[in-house]
Amino acid sequence: MKFLVTGGAGFIGSAVIRFLINETDHQVLNIDKLTYAGHLESLTPISDSDRYQFVHGDICDAALMQQIVDEFKPDRIMHLAAESHVDRSVDAPGEFIETNIIGTFNLLNAARKHFEDSGNQDFLFHHISTDEVFGSLGDEGFFTEETRYDPRSPYSASKASSDHLVRAWGETYGLPIVVTNCSNNYGHYQFPEKLIPLMIMNTYNQKSLPVYGDGSNVRDWLHVDDHARALYLVVTEGKPGETYNIGGKNEKTNLDVVQTICDLMESFNPPARDFAYRDLITHVTDRPGHDFRYAIDTSKIERELGWQPQETFESGIEKTVEWYLSNQAWCEAVSKDYSQERLGLKTVK
Repeated sequence: MKFLVTGGAGFIGSAVIRFLINETDHQVLNIDKLTYAGHLESLTPISDSDRYQFVHGDICDAALMQQIVDEFKPDRIMHLAAESHVDRSVDAPGEFIETNIIGTFNLLNAARKHFEDSGNQDFLFHHISTDEVFGSLGDEGFFTEETRYDPRSPYSASKASSDHLVRAWGETYGLPIVVTNCSNNYGHYQFPEKLIPLMIMNTYNQKSLPVYGDGSNVRDWLHVDDHARALYLVVTEGKPGETYNIGGKNEKTNLDVVQTICDLMESFNPPARDFAYRDLITHVTDRPGHDFRYAIDTSKIERELGWQPQETFESGIEKTVEWYLSNQAWCEAVSKDYSQERLGLKTVK
Protein backbone atom coordinates (compact mmCIF):
# COMPACT_ATOMS: atom_id res chain seq x y z
CA MET A 1 0.00 0.00 0.00
CA LYS A 2 0.87 3.67 -0.21
CA PHE A 3 1.31 5.42 3.15
CA LEU A 4 1.31 9.22 3.42
CA VAL A 5 2.82 10.25 6.76
CA THR A 6 2.64 13.85 7.95
CA GLY A 7 5.28 14.99 10.43
CA GLY A 8 7.50 12.08 9.49
CA ALA A 9 10.72 13.88 10.45
CA GLY A 10 9.52 14.31 14.01
CA PHE A 11 10.06 11.96 16.92
CA ILE A 12 7.09 9.58 16.59
CA GLY A 13 6.70 10.11 12.85
CA SER A 14 10.28 9.08 12.11
CA ALA A 15 9.83 5.94 14.24
CA VAL A 16 6.72 5.06 12.23
CA ILE A 17 8.54 5.55 8.92
CA ARG A 18 11.56 3.53 10.03
CA PHE A 19 9.14 0.74 10.99
CA LEU A 20 7.28 0.91 7.67
CA ILE A 21 10.45 0.75 5.62
CA ASN A 22 12.27 -1.84 7.75
CA GLU A 23 9.35 -4.14 8.60
CA THR A 24 6.93 -3.90 5.65
CA ASP A 25 6.92 -3.62 1.86
CA HIS A 26 4.77 -0.48 1.70
CA GLN A 27 5.63 2.78 -0.08
CA VAL A 28 5.98 5.86 2.14
CA LEU A 29 5.67 9.57 1.37
CA ASN A 30 6.79 11.81 4.21
CA ILE A 31 5.50 15.41 4.43
CA ASP A 32 7.23 17.59 7.02
CA LYS A 33 7.67 21.32 7.50
CA LEU A 34 11.05 20.72 9.21
CA THR A 35 10.43 23.03 12.14
CA TYR A 36 12.86 23.06 15.09
CA ALA A 37 11.71 19.55 16.13
CA GLY A 38 11.77 17.92 12.68
CA HIS A 39 15.08 16.50 11.51
CA LEU A 40 15.82 14.39 8.45
CA GLU A 41 18.85 13.01 10.33
CA SER A 42 16.33 10.83 12.19
CA LEU A 43 15.54 9.11 8.89
CA THR A 44 19.10 8.56 7.71
CA PRO A 45 18.88 4.77 8.31
CA ILE A 46 16.12 4.41 5.67
CA SER A 47 16.56 7.49 3.48
CA ASP A 48 18.14 5.53 0.60
CA SER A 49 15.17 3.17 0.26
CA ASP A 50 13.46 3.28 -3.12
CA ARG A 51 10.13 2.95 -1.26
CA TYR A 52 10.64 6.24 0.61
CA GLN A 53 10.24 9.82 -0.58
CA PHE A 54 10.18 13.17 1.19
CA VAL A 55 8.31 16.40 0.48
CA HIS A 56 9.16 19.58 2.39
CA GLY A 57 5.76 21.08 3.03
CA ASP A 58 3.40 22.66 5.54
CA ILE A 59 0.01 21.11 6.32
CA CYS A 60 -1.33 24.66 6.68
CA ASP A 61 -0.85 25.05 2.90
CA ALA A 62 -4.21 23.70 1.73
CA ALA A 63 -3.40 23.81 -2.00
CA LEU A 64 -0.14 21.92 -1.50
CA MET A 65 -1.84 19.25 0.62
CA GLN A 66 -4.48 18.70 -2.04
CA GLN A 67 -1.85 18.49 -4.77
CA ILE A 68 0.26 15.95 -2.86
CA VAL A 69 -2.72 13.75 -1.99
CA ASP A 70 -4.07 13.89 -5.54
CA GLU A 71 -0.69 12.93 -7.04
CA PHE A 72 0.40 10.28 -4.52
CA LYS A 73 -3.05 8.67 -4.15
CA PRO A 74 -2.44 7.15 -0.70
CA ASP A 75 -4.22 4.12 0.70
CA ARG A 76 -3.45 5.31 4.23
CA ILE A 77 -2.84 8.75 5.69
CA MET A 78 -1.13 8.76 9.08
CA HIS A 79 -1.44 12.28 10.45
CA LEU A 80 1.26 13.01 13.05
CA ALA A 81 2.26 16.56 12.14
CA ALA A 82 1.61 18.79 15.15
CA GLU A 83 3.01 21.32 17.54
CA SER A 84 3.40 19.20 20.64
CA HIS A 85 5.18 20.85 23.56
CA VAL A 86 2.92 22.03 26.40
CA ASP A 87 5.36 24.68 27.64
CA ARG A 88 5.66 26.17 24.15
CA SER A 89 1.87 26.28 23.88
CA VAL A 90 1.73 28.41 27.03
CA ASP A 91 4.12 30.93 25.49
CA ALA A 92 2.82 30.85 21.90
CA PRO A 93 -0.65 29.29 21.58
CA GLY A 94 -1.30 30.75 18.13
CA GLU A 95 1.11 28.34 16.43
CA PHE A 96 -0.73 25.41 18.01
CA ILE A 97 -4.12 26.64 16.82
CA GLU A 98 -2.80 27.14 13.29
CA THR A 99 -0.97 23.83 12.87
CA ASN A 100 -3.04 21.45 14.97
CA ILE A 101 -6.49 22.71 14.00
CA ILE A 102 -6.23 24.49 10.64
CA GLY A 103 -3.60 22.05 9.37
CA THR A 104 -5.76 19.07 10.28
CA PHE A 105 -8.77 20.73 8.61
CA ASN A 106 -6.77 21.16 5.38
CA LEU A 107 -5.63 17.55 5.42
CA LEU A 108 -9.13 16.25 6.08
CA ASN A 109 -10.48 18.18 3.11
CA ALA A 110 -7.74 16.81 0.85
CA ALA A 111 -8.40 13.29 2.13
CA ARG A 112 -12.14 13.62 1.62
CA LYS A 113 -11.77 14.73 -2.00
CA HIS A 114 -9.30 11.92 -2.67
CA PHE A 115 -11.62 9.33 -1.09
CA GLU A 116 -14.64 10.50 -3.05
CA ASP A 117 -12.77 10.81 -6.37
CA SER A 118 -10.79 7.56 -6.13
CA GLY A 119 -13.55 5.24 -4.99
CA ASN A 120 -10.92 3.42 -2.91
CA GLN A 121 -13.06 1.76 -0.24
CA ASP A 122 -9.94 0.54 1.56
CA PHE A 123 -8.75 4.09 2.26
CA LEU A 124 -8.23 5.14 5.89
CA PHE A 125 -7.32 8.41 7.61
CA HIS A 126 -5.48 7.75 10.89
CA HIS A 127 -5.25 10.69 13.31
CA ILE A 128 -2.58 10.30 16.00
CA SER A 129 -3.40 12.23 19.17
CA THR A 130 -2.59 12.41 22.88
CA ASP A 131 -4.05 11.39 26.23
CA GLU A 132 -3.71 15.01 27.35
CA VAL A 133 -7.09 15.74 25.72
CA PHE A 134 -8.70 13.92 28.67
CA GLY A 135 -7.36 16.31 31.29
CA SER A 136 -6.03 15.18 34.65
CA LEU A 137 -6.56 12.05 36.76
CA GLY A 138 -6.46 11.77 40.52
CA ASP A 139 -4.55 9.08 42.37
CA GLU A 140 -6.67 6.30 40.85
CA GLY A 141 -8.40 5.40 37.61
CA PHE A 142 -7.43 5.29 33.92
CA PHE A 143 -8.30 7.07 30.69
CA THR A 144 -10.46 4.89 28.44
CA GLU A 145 -11.80 5.46 24.94
CA GLU A 146 -15.02 6.72 26.59
CA THR A 147 -13.39 9.30 28.89
CA ARG A 148 -14.87 12.80 28.61
CA TYR A 149 -12.58 15.38 27.04
CA ASP A 150 -11.26 17.98 29.49
CA PRO A 151 -8.15 19.69 28.02
CA ARG A 152 -6.23 22.03 30.33
CA SER A 153 -3.51 23.62 28.16
CA PRO A 154 -3.47 25.35 24.74
CA TYR A 155 -1.70 22.28 23.38
CA SER A 156 -4.24 19.74 24.63
CA ALA A 157 -7.13 22.01 23.62
CA SER A 158 -5.79 22.22 20.07
CA LYS A 159 -5.39 18.44 19.90
CA ALA A 160 -8.88 17.92 21.31
CA SER A 161 -10.19 20.23 18.58
CA SER A 162 -8.42 18.24 15.87
CA ASP A 163 -9.77 14.96 17.30
CA HIS A 164 -13.31 16.35 17.07
CA LEU A 165 -12.74 17.54 13.50
CA VAL A 166 -11.56 14.09 12.42
CA ARG A 167 -14.58 12.37 13.96
CA ALA A 168 -16.90 14.99 12.44
CA TRP A 169 -15.50 14.33 8.95
CA GLY A 170 -16.15 10.65 9.55
CA GLU A 171 -19.75 11.19 10.64
CA THR A 172 -20.69 14.01 8.26
CA TYR A 173 -18.87 13.06 5.08
CA GLY A 174 -18.38 9.32 5.53
CA LEU A 175 -14.58 9.62 5.51
CA PRO A 176 -13.09 6.38 6.90
CA ILE A 177 -11.19 7.51 10.00
CA VAL A 178 -9.56 6.08 13.09
CA VAL A 179 -8.16 7.96 16.10
CA THR A 180 -5.49 6.93 18.58
CA ASN A 181 -4.64 8.67 21.86
CA CYS A 182 -1.28 7.81 23.38
CA SER A 183 0.56 8.38 26.63
CA ASN A 184 3.98 10.09 26.93
CA ASN A 185 6.49 8.71 24.44
CA TYR A 186 10.23 8.38 24.99
CA GLY A 187 13.15 6.76 23.19
CA HIS A 188 15.78 7.47 20.55
CA TYR A 189 15.66 10.50 18.25
CA GLN A 190 13.51 12.64 20.58
CA PHE A 191 14.20 16.38 20.48
CA PRO A 192 15.82 17.46 23.77
CA GLU A 193 13.12 19.87 24.90
CA LYS A 194 11.16 16.93 26.32
CA LEU A 195 11.80 15.65 29.83
CA ILE A 196 13.81 12.47 29.26
CA PRO A 197 16.28 13.58 26.56
CA LEU A 198 16.70 16.97 28.25
CA MET A 199 17.58 15.31 31.55
CA ILE A 200 20.00 12.91 29.84
CA MET A 201 21.79 15.73 28.03
CA ASN A 202 21.86 18.03 31.06
CA THR A 203 23.23 15.20 33.18
CA TYR A 204 25.89 14.45 30.58
CA ASN A 205 26.88 18.12 30.55
CA GLN A 206 26.55 18.41 34.35
CA LYS A 207 23.92 21.13 34.07
CA SER A 208 20.95 21.75 36.33
CA LEU A 209 18.08 19.24 36.16
CA PRO A 210 14.91 21.35 36.61
CA VAL A 211 11.95 19.43 38.02
CA TYR A 212 8.53 21.11 38.16
CA GLY A 213 7.15 21.51 41.70
CA ASP A 214 7.88 18.58 43.98
CA GLY A 215 8.14 16.17 41.02
CA SER A 216 5.08 14.15 42.04
CA ASN A 217 3.22 14.53 38.73
CA VAL A 218 2.68 11.09 37.18
CA ARG A 219 2.97 10.04 33.54
CA ASP A 220 2.53 6.70 31.79
CA TRP A 221 5.66 6.16 29.70
CA LEU A 222 5.44 4.46 26.29
CA HIS A 223 8.55 3.54 24.30
CA VAL A 224 8.33 5.01 20.81
CA ASP A 225 9.05 1.67 19.10
CA ASP A 226 6.14 0.07 20.95
CA HIS A 227 3.99 3.00 19.85
CA ALA A 228 5.04 2.62 16.20
CA ARG A 229 4.04 -1.07 16.26
CA ALA A 230 0.68 -0.16 17.78
CA LEU A 231 0.02 2.54 15.19
CA TYR A 232 0.74 0.12 12.36
CA LEU A 233 -1.68 -2.42 13.81
CA VAL A 234 -4.39 0.23 14.12
CA VAL A 235 -3.95 1.63 10.61
CA THR A 236 -3.95 -1.83 8.99
CA GLU A 237 -6.29 -3.85 11.23
CA GLY A 238 -8.27 -1.29 13.24
CA LYS A 239 -11.98 -0.77 12.63
CA PRO A 240 -12.90 2.49 10.85
CA GLY A 241 -14.70 4.92 13.11
CA GLU A 242 -13.08 3.56 16.26
CA THR A 243 -10.72 5.07 18.82
CA TYR A 244 -7.83 3.16 20.42
CA ASN A 245 -5.86 4.23 23.49
CA ILE A 246 -2.16 3.31 23.54
CA GLY A 247 -0.15 3.33 26.77
CA GLY A 248 3.02 1.81 28.15
CA LYS A 249 1.72 0.56 31.52
CA ASN A 250 4.64 2.38 33.10
CA GLU A 251 3.41 4.99 35.56
CA LYS A 252 6.26 7.02 37.05
CA THR A 253 6.49 10.35 38.83
CA ASN A 254 8.63 12.95 37.11
CA LEU A 255 11.06 12.83 40.02
CA ASP A 256 11.32 9.03 39.71
CA VAL A 257 12.19 9.42 36.03
CA VAL A 258 14.90 12.01 36.64
CA GLN A 259 16.41 10.03 39.51
CA THR A 260 16.46 6.87 37.36
CA ILE A 261 18.32 8.75 34.64
CA CYS A 262 20.83 10.04 37.21
CA ASP A 263 21.42 6.52 38.52
CA LEU A 264 21.91 5.08 35.02
CA MET A 265 24.33 7.86 34.18
CA GLU A 266 26.32 6.94 37.30
CA SER A 267 26.88 3.55 35.66
CA PHE A 268 27.33 4.57 32.02
CA ASN A 269 29.22 7.84 32.50
CA PRO A 270 30.62 7.95 36.05
CA PRO A 271 31.14 11.49 37.37
CA ALA A 272 34.21 12.73 39.17
CA ARG A 273 34.72 11.67 42.79
CA ASP A 274 32.66 13.44 45.44
CA PHE A 275 29.97 14.34 42.90
CA ALA A 276 26.58 12.67 42.31
CA TYR A 277 24.27 13.38 39.37
CA ARG A 278 21.30 13.58 41.73
CA ASP A 279 22.93 16.70 43.17
CA LEU A 280 21.99 18.46 39.91
CA ILE A 281 18.24 18.11 40.56
CA THR A 282 16.62 21.50 41.14
CA HIS A 283 12.94 21.97 42.00
CA VAL A 284 11.45 24.91 40.09
CA THR A 285 8.10 26.70 40.04
CA ASP A 286 5.42 24.43 38.64
CA ARG A 287 4.08 24.76 35.11
CA PRO A 288 0.78 26.69 34.79
CA GLY A 289 -2.14 24.24 34.55
CA HIS A 290 0.11 21.22 35.13
CA ASP A 291 -2.03 18.04 34.98
CA PHE A 292 -1.36 15.80 37.98
CA ARG A 293 -1.60 12.30 36.50
CA TYR A 294 -2.13 10.52 33.19
CA ALA A 295 -2.73 6.76 32.92
CA ILE A 296 -4.05 4.76 29.97
CA ASP A 297 -6.35 1.74 29.92
CA THR A 298 -5.00 -0.32 26.98
CA SER A 299 -7.47 -3.20 27.23
CA LYS A 300 -9.26 -2.36 23.95
CA ILE A 301 -6.19 -2.44 21.69
CA GLU A 302 -4.95 -5.53 23.52
CA ARG A 303 -8.27 -7.33 23.15
CA GLU A 304 -9.11 -6.34 19.57
CA LEU A 305 -5.69 -6.11 17.93
CA GLY A 306 -3.46 -8.22 20.17
CA TRP A 307 -0.99 -5.44 20.95
CA GLN A 308 1.16 -5.37 24.07
CA PRO A 309 4.13 -3.12 24.88
CA GLN A 310 7.41 -5.01 24.67
CA GLU A 311 9.51 -2.57 26.67
CA THR A 312 9.24 -2.11 30.41
CA PHE A 313 10.25 1.33 31.63
CA GLU A 314 13.42 -0.17 33.08
CA SER A 315 14.49 -1.79 29.80
CA GLY A 316 13.41 1.14 27.66
CA ILE A 317 15.02 3.90 29.69
CA GLU A 318 18.32 2.01 29.83
CA LYS A 319 18.34 1.65 26.03
CA THR A 320 17.41 5.33 25.69
CA VAL A 321 20.23 6.59 27.92
CA GLU A 322 22.73 4.38 26.09
CA TRP A 323 21.48 5.67 22.71
CA TYR A 324 21.88 9.34 23.63
CA LEU A 325 25.37 8.74 25.02
CA SER A 326 26.33 6.94 21.80
CA ASN A 327 24.77 9.55 19.50
CA GLN A 328 26.10 12.87 20.76
CA ALA A 329 26.67 14.01 17.17
CA TRP A 330 22.93 13.73 16.48
CA CYS A 331 22.14 15.55 19.72
CA GLU A 332 24.48 18.41 18.89
CA ALA A 333 23.23 18.66 15.30
CA VAL A 334 19.54 18.93 16.18
CA SER A 335 19.91 21.13 19.26
CA LYS A 336 22.50 23.63 18.06
CA ASP A 337 19.88 26.40 17.99
CA TYR A 338 18.07 25.28 21.14
CA SER A 339 19.17 27.10 24.28
CA GLN A 340 17.44 24.59 26.59
CA GLU A 341 15.79 27.49 28.39
CA ARG A 342 12.79 26.80 30.55
CA LEU A 343 9.56 27.56 28.72
CA GLY A 344 5.97 28.07 29.80
CA LEU A 345 6.34 30.78 32.43
CA LYS A 346 4.87 33.63 30.43
CA THR A 347 1.18 34.45 30.44
CA VAL A 348 -0.72 35.63 27.40
CA LYS A 349 -3.02 38.59 27.97
